[in-house]
Amino acid sequence: MTRAWMIFGLCLGCWFVVYLGLLWQTPGAGQEKPPANGLLGPIPVPADNPQTPAKIALGRQLFFEGRLSSDGTVSCASCHEPAHAWADTTPVSAGVAHQLGTRNTPSIINQAYIVPQFWDGRALHLEKQAVGPVQNPIEMDLTAAQLEFRLNHIPGYAAQFQAVFGEAATIDNLAKAIASFERTILSTNTRYDRYLRGNRTALNESAVRGMRLFTGKANCIACHSGPAFSDSSFHNLGVGYKDGNFADVGRFDVTKDPNDTGAFKTPMLRNVADTAPYMHDGSEKTLADVIAFYNRGGNPNPHLDRDIKPLNLNLQEQQDLLAFLTALSGPYPVITAPPLPNPEITAQQLTRLMEGEKK
Repeated sequence: MTRAWMIFGLCLGCWFVVYLGLLWQTPGAGQEKPPANGLLGPIPVPADNPQTPAKIALGRQLFFEGRLSSDGTVSCASCHEPAHAWADTTPVSAGVAHQLGTRNTPSIINQAYIVPQFWDGRALHLEKQAVGPVQNPIEMDLTAAQLEFRLNHIPGYAAQFQAVFGEAATIDNLAKAIASFERTILSTNTRYDRYLRGNRTALNESAVRGMRLFTGKANCIACHSGPAFSDSSFHNLGVGYKDGNFADVGRFDVTKDPNDTGAFKTPMLRNVADTAPYMHDGSEKTLADVIAFYNRGGNPNPHLDRDIKPLNLNLQEQQDLLAFLTALSGPYPVITAPPLPNPEITAQQLTRLMEGEKK
């Protein structure tokens, strides 16, 4: 008898769960079907780089440190501007000696959730991403040897690296410190998030219609999937394709696979309304421009992604989609530059000191 009642109870519980699911999905039930993206979970942290307050504080200093560039004029924050949602305001960023790069600077907000890093995916985690611009000759233009020399000859940094890592400053430990700081730059309380948590007034009617379009007719979710709104994969939209050639071949530079020609990583969409301009080359000025680009089916080319096709959205639908994308923005930390150790020691002095020791 007890066993029969247990089976009956289990069946009743299963039917109740199914009923709730149907109630959630039924139009007119007073609830909107939840989108497939969902909420962000706990921050992924590598086992070999645990978060500590001292390491985060060191990473914050290093993020704003101009002496990580050859001429002392460029820091991480130069391109990842805190007041501009930790992205850049220009299509492409300027490095040392005012040299211009070829790609738009993405925001670091919620980048802790993204794998891999960079538009072409050449770095897996934040630790590898953090040192890429430092060593790039048109960005910060500092070799690993120069970087380590400088950090170990700035007393304030030398002492902090010893305290945090138990050893002298290395490029690997610099990467760990900066990555730890970047993992604190989060935005997880958007209107979309509040809607998913049960506040049905967080999205207006236009944004709700846009959410339906995002997962339905517009099929944005084909690539912008998951809680970060990115499949972390690479797609060819035809951006930069002209006269039979790509201005930037993208992922192909990493894999050398012809199928990756002109393919770039799907950017996350959280706080996307705050990070104009758009696309890997900064060629689209506004989100409305981006929607129009997708609506016409991208830019045809031999490697165009199969999911990119005309969307046939009318003007109202485009406005609704824009309303939903805007609802993916939320508050984010705006951090000012902290006091940096030994500001009297300049990049030029460190260069001369290193050259003198080599003689």
